[in-house]
Amino acid sequence: MGDAKFDVLGIGNAIVDVIARCDDAFLKQHAMSKGHMQLILAAEAQALYGAMGPAVEISGGSAANTCAGIASFGGNAAFIGRVAQDELGRIFSHDIRSIGVDFDTEPSADGAPTARSLILVTPDGERTMNTFLGASVELGEDELDHAKIEGAQLTYLEGYLFDPPLAQAAFHEAARLAAQAGRQVALSLSDAFCVERHRAAFRGLIQGGVDLLFANEDEICMLYEVEDFDKAADAVRGECRLAALTRSAKGSVIVTPDEQIAVEAAPVDKVVDVTGAGDLYAAGFLYGRAVGCDLKTCGKLASLAAAEVISHLGARPETSLSALAKAQGLIR
Repeated sequence: MGDAKFDVLGIGNAIVDVIARCDDAFLKQHAMSKGHMQLILAAEAQALYGAMGPAVEISGGSAANTCAGIASFGGNAAFIGRVAQDELGRIFSHDIRSIGVDFDTEPSADGAPTARSLILVTPDGERTMNTFLGASVELGEDELDHAKIEGAQLTYLEGYLFDPPLAQAAFHEAARLAAQAGRQVALSLSDAFCVERHRAAFRGLIQGGVDLLFANEDEICMLYEVEDFDKAADAVRGECRLAALTRSAKGSVIVTPDEQIAVEAAPVDKVVDVTGAGDLYAAGFLYGRAVGCDLKTCGKLASLAAAEVISHLGARPETSLSALAKAQGLIR
């Protein structure tokens, strides 16, 4: 795959994160399930924004965060996602381009506004997301750039995109185009509730041609309807050529049909905000795969990236991941 223009092409929701701190009582007052993502309507987003404390606006979106991580490692990343011609759309577009990610999806001139995720961070660093998908749900096959998909070593698909039907159709078409071009397809399950809503569709896609699956412990157990992680790992081994399964402080497990590789979590002095931990884990792993690292090193790069992002507020790296990886001898 040496002829690839991009190491990774991410396709997902283009979202601006609005992040504020709160206590557990605030979550209970607003009937939120701590640590999970729920979809909300425009009116709900407006009401919640009014109730939140001081907030910071940072461009986000799961696959977009992963692309930011790829760029921080020094890789070539591109992103496809839909924003509107509004202030948040301009913020998102500027932010992702400024860090070196190729992004030129045309903004929509009418319809819903740019998506935003209202993220509440509790003192333990856990994040609870309330997402208004806005313009991102209008992503369709017309927004797919065939040349970019065919020119990327890995096309990375965001599981959150399974919610809107138009986007889900685009998602399947992108996977087909990548496979047709002899490229690899990676999928993130994104959220346990998302898996519960689309279990059969996810299983079908995984069995039909996903080369690399990302999931956390809750998501993989939800996918196979088991409570035991080891049983879930055994199940995915029979359906996917390669899976990277994260277990928070326990690290991660890389599963292939022939082996299971345990990777320790990278040390963190203080967990500030776990937003983006899975996204940056994927960035490290995907970057490692793109540059030809062995699976253990891919896992170490992934853990390093996840550790960096949870040490500060926001879901994108603040320190060069390339510099951190070189300092640890993981890359040259």
